[in-house]
Order: sequence, then structure tokens, then C-alpha cells
Amino acid sequence: MTAVVETELDLFSDEALADPYPLYRRIRDAAPAVRLDRYGVWALGRYEDVRAALNDWQTFTSAEGVALNPASRATTGGLIIATDPPYHDVLRGVLTEKLSPRALRVLRGGLEEQARVLVDAVVDRGEFDAVADLARAFPVQVVLELIGLPAQLADRALAWADAAFNAGGPDVPRTREAMPLLEDQFAYLAKMHKEDLVEGSFGWVIFDAADRGVIARDSVVPLMSAYVTAGLDTTINAISAGVRYFAEHPDQWRMLREDRSLIPSAFNEIVRMESPLQWFSRVTTRDVDVDGVVIPAGQRVLMLYGSANRDERKWGPDADAFDIRRDAMDHIAFGSGVHGCAGQGLARMEGAAVFSALADRVASFSVGEPRRRLNNRIRGLAELPTTVFVG
Repeated sequence: MTAVVETELDLFSDEALADPYPLYRRIRDAAPAVRLDRYGVWALGRYEDVRAALNDWQTFTSAEGVALNPASRATTGGLIIATDPPYHDVLRGVLTEKLSPRALRVLRGGLEEQARVLVDAVVDRGEFDAVADLARAFPVQVVLELIGLPAQLADRALAWADAAFNAGGPDVPRTREAMPLLEDQFAYLAKMHKEDLVEGSFGWVIFDAADRGVIARDSVVPLMSAYVTAGLDTTINAISAGVRYFAEHPDQWRMLREDRSLIPSAFNEIVRMESPLQWFSRVTTRDVDVDGVVIPAGQRVLMLYGSANRDERKWGPDADAFDIRRDAMDHIAFGSGVHGCAGQGLARMEGAAVFSALADRVASFSVGEPRRRLNNRIRGLAELPTTVFVG
């Protein structure tokens, strides 16, 4: 058995959130599992260990919540991500048909047209903010329409999503400041009725499942919240990170333009390099041996997606290099196991639609100084001044 490695590393300082990768490397190199004394939790940073834990929900339970503070866990109880089988499977099953490959194929043409219209508008301007004008504008339009919420809710929904992920952090000022917005989201959704939603929309289907007794009535708001929140950030941050990476690696952009079949692997590489969701937590149900380090039962464990997706043990010595030819399909930016992101097919389709539309018009990108968005769980940009050159 390996001795427990304890550290005072703070993954939630402004400096760490701006660039967590050196700290992740220190955690990976220190031990398979490390005790973060500052917050009283454990952390898994190596790819194989994180993936194995995510796939073992019986040992690493989500049923005690996935946030690091009790207030957020109390507010978000009943979310899919905070529920284990068998009820987890019931909740997830409500929208299984809506998110199936067959259903998404029906949406593809409309998504591609929406992406083309938006991309044409920003490219014609020549200069724009790749975050506000592109990365946020597209998915919020798509998600609100699918769920059945009014388009006027866009700014509020974006604020809700940011707050929902911030609220899951430890008890620090950034977390406490997010709680009122998280509560505002739940209060807004609690006032909704089935009749307020377009028939057949995701939201309507959720209410209908409650009407038919498939799910409990008190599961409606958490389920709505899950899709409003999770449906935005992955796509927003992947699109903006992709624009930045392609600006910094023009050879990769030329390669993609010449071979559009690389778009899916490019999307995988973007979310591997900049995992939009950096971590979730679980609680051990028993003493568990992680490569010789024993984590006792009842301990909260951080699954560091962002670290696992840069682990040299998995990705080789060039793990920090951006290469769209890399086979990154088995990244864990969308999680793994029963809690793997239910909407990842939609996120991939949205990303492909935007990058395909950009490839039709843009010969190269130039970006100014990016402004980082600091969030306890989400890694993304707040602003990315962008100039495009058509050709």
C-alpha cells in the first residue's frame, strides 16, 4: 500500500482557474490519488483512474451530490448527475428518444442552416468577439428552442448556466455569489407549466412524463435545469476554444479546410485540450484501492477531467500539443459510464455545424488577447477578439 500524499494545493484560486494544468501535472505525478487538505477532498488526476472511477458508480456514488458544498448539494438534489441507478435511468430515459441519433439526424439540416446564417453574419463583419457573437449566440438559440423556452430568456439562461457550475465549488466567495442565480433558475422553472411550452419540446416531454407518472413531480424542475445548464457550456466553450486554437495553429485550420472529414476528430481534440467541464465529484461507498492508494469509505473525490485529458500516460509526451489528427475519441470531456453526458451528440453536431460553416468562408483567423472566464468547474473564455480573412 502506498502512503497517502497530502497537499495544500488550491485548485480554486484565480491563478489556478486561469491555468490549472501545472497543478494537474503535480497531482498526477504525486500519486494515483491525492488528498487536497485545503478542502478536505481527494483528487484523481490520471486518465485510467478517472475513467475507471466514472465507470464504477456503485463505488463512487453520485447520490450524495456532485458539488463541494452542502448548500449547492441541497439545492441541486434530484439532478440526473446527482442520482444513481435505478432512478437515474428513469430520469435519463425521459429524453432518450429526443437525443437519439435518429432524432438528431432530423435536426441536422436545421442546425447547419442556423450555423451558416450566423457564421455568414459575423464573417461579413470581418471582426467580432468569437465568444459573444458566435460561441454563445448559436447554442443558446438552439437549446432554448429545443427545450421550449422563450428566446428572450437567452441572457438569463447564460447567467444561470455559469452560476450553476460556479455554485458547485467549495465554500469560497465565487461559489457564494453564484447561489442566488442558481436559486433564481429553480424558482423560474418551478413556476412553469406544461401549457407554457411548445408541444413536443424537451420541456413539454419532461412535464408529460410527470403527468404520466413516469417520473416524480418533484423531478421536473431538476430535470429541466439539467438540460438548460448542461446544454450550453460545452458547446460555447468548445467553439470559442476552437477558434483560438485554429488561430494559433493555422496549419491545423488549413488541414481541416482541405479535409472536412477531420471535423469530428478536431472537435474531440478541442474538448480534450480544453475540457469545458473540468471536474465533478463523487463519494466513496467503501474503502477503495486506487493503484495502491486506499481512499476510505465516505470520502468526497474530485474526478479531474481536465487533468485526465492531458495525462501523458494516456496521450503520450505530446499530450499538451493540439493535433486534430490525433485519435482523441476516448477523451472524457463528456464524462464516462452511466453519467456520461446525455447531450453530447447534440454538442458534437452543433460544433460540426459551426466549424463546417466557418471552413466554407474563412481562410485564417487572427485573435487578440483573450479574456479568461473564471469558473469553479467550467473552463472557457469570456472574450476573444477575432479577425477573419476570407478566401
